[in-house]
Amino acid sequence: MVPDTREWRTSTQYDFMDEVDANNLAWECLRRSPLYQKDFLASVGSAKQPHEVARISSGWGLRFPCAAQPNRSPTKRLLDG
Repeated sequence: MVPDTREWRTSTQYDFMDEVDANNLAWECLRRSPLYQKDFLASVGSAKQPHEVARISSGWGLRFPCAAQPNRSPTKRLLDG
């Protein structure tokens, strides 16, 4: 990814932001970060060094180290939702 910063401040380019979900909003903010851009470029150069890619990814919350857990209340009957 090479960031294209030419039109970041053009409001008409971002009218869609009124409709985006949380994931896309987070990406729009993250991709503008100079620190993220620096880490991304470092990760591209270190593709053969998985520990470095993992360090960068986890630092930005781009990987989830734990398995997902259900987020619901236990029920007494099998077919209760």
